[in-house]
This record gives sequence, structure tokens and C-alpha cells, in this order.
Amino acid sequence: MRESRHARLILGTLLTVALVILTVDHRAGAASPLWPLRAMGSWFFGTVEQAGGSVVRPVGGFFHAIVNAPGAQAELDRVKAENAKLRAGLAAGRLDAARSAELKRLLGMAGLGGYKIVTANVVARRGQPGFEDAVEIDVGTSDGVRPEMTVLNEDGLVGRVIQASADTSTVVLISDPGSAAGARLEGGQEIGVVHGVGEYGRLVRFRLLDSTAAINRGGRIVSFGSQRGAPYVPGVPIGVIERVEATPGELTRIAYARPYADLTALDVVGVVVGAPAKDPRDAVLPPKEGPG
Repeated sequence: MRESRHARLILGTLLTVALVILTVDHRAGAASPLWPLRAMGSWFFGTVEQAGGSVVRPVGGFFHAIVNAPGAQAELDRVKAENAKLRAGLAAGRLDAARSAELKRLLGMAGLGGYKIVTANVVARRGQPGFEDAVEIDVGTSDGVRPEMTVLNEDGLVGRVIQASADTSTVVLISDPGSAAGARLEGGQEIGVVHGVGEYGRLVRFRLLDSTAAINRGGRIVSFGSQRGAPYVPGVPIGVIERVEATPGELTRIAYARPYADLTALDVVGVVVGAPAKDPRDAVLPPKEGPG
């Protein structure tokens, strides 16, 4: 009992002293003799608070990131999808622009030669019994296309239709070893036959019927034309002679020509559904390349 009374006496004394100190400090303000201690205490506890905050903030940020991770991933996926869509749109725009340019040149060639054409897109490379180099196009009998019609692109002769359904057709290329087309040297009457030799369409073989006729590297050949324009109409550029073979004692001469049409990268083509009223001769050939 005596110890309890003693403890209460000490506690009351301390409380009284604390109240007196607080009253004096408050009234004295900055002139208080206790101001240095107060400033030191503020600095100490402020530093502890800042240190604690620097530790707690990253932890809080980590948990915040965990909570919001699904939303962030969804936003990232959305941005990626939009970027992919934009890239696809740009690629499609470039492709459409390239096809538009091809179509414009193709129509220009058709107009120059007097060919009535149906435009088409090459949709597949396909094998065909008896032929190695053939493609499928997206037009058919419903578009007026029939077998044994000439197929060309903006650069030159591509091949001929060998099969047609309602909506698609099969075209054998002039590079096919089983293909043959009548041809004529530019600027003259010398005629021969162009045969495919495979080799991915890099070259075609031109067999000139007159072994005495002059034939040189750089000479150009065009289609001679078939009766009633089937399967080949006249005047379509075929290619440029790259080399001439020596054929002593032979009745014919042989040369190899690089086709104007890139037969490995066909896209927009035209099927000639109406032959020209007259042979355009060399009018459809492109301007000759200058030296070098």
C-alpha cells in the first residue's frame, strides 16, 4: 500500500513538471530554452519517418503492381494488337498500290496492242498432268475465259489457258518444257518457235527456222500469233536474246532468251478474250534500253 502511494506521488510530480515545461515552452516560442531539444527531436523523428517511408514505398509499389498486373498486361496486349493491325494495314496498302500500278501498266499494254482482256490474280502455283510450270488464276468461264486463250502481264507473254472452270482457270507458262509458241524476231519476218526449258523460267529457247538468218545477242522476240488468235495472239513481247548457240550443219538456229515477264513472281495478269483487229507487230515492245 505504501509503495503504491509512493508511485502515485512520483507520477503526479512528473506530470506537474511536464505541464509546467510545456506551458513555459509554448509561451516562450522560439526564445524557449527548450527549443534546441525540440528541434533535435523533430529532426530525429523526421529522419526516422523518411527512412521508414523509403522502405515502405517500394513494398507498396510492388503490391500495387501485383494488384494491377492483369490490367497492365491487357493494355500491353491491346497496344501490341493495334501495332500489328497498323503494320498489316501498311503492308496491305503497299500491296494494293503495287497491284494498282501493275494493273495500270497491263491495261496500257492491252490498249496499245488492241487486246481485249479480262484481268485476274494468280492465286496458286499448281502442278498439272503433262506440265511442270502452271498457275491458277481467279477467273473462269463465268468471266468469258476459255481454254487456249493467251495470258500476259504488264511486261509480256505469260502462257496460255489449258483448263477453265466457272471461277478459276489453269495457265501453263511459256517456261514449261511442254510449252511451244510461234515467235518472230523484232523488225523482220524471221520466225521460229519458243520452247520452255524449265530452269524456273529464267530462260526460254528460241529455235529460228532459217539457219541463215542473222540472230544476235540483245535481239528481241514477240509472239507470231496463231490462227484466229488461239492459243496465242500476235505482237506480245516474249523476251530478249541472251546467247546464241552455234549449230553448224543444222537447218535451224537456236538462241536462249530472257522472258520479259518474271514467271517466278506473277500477280496481276490478263487473259486475252478478244484478239486485235490487226497484228500490232513491234508496237507493244518496250523502249530499248540504252547502252550500259
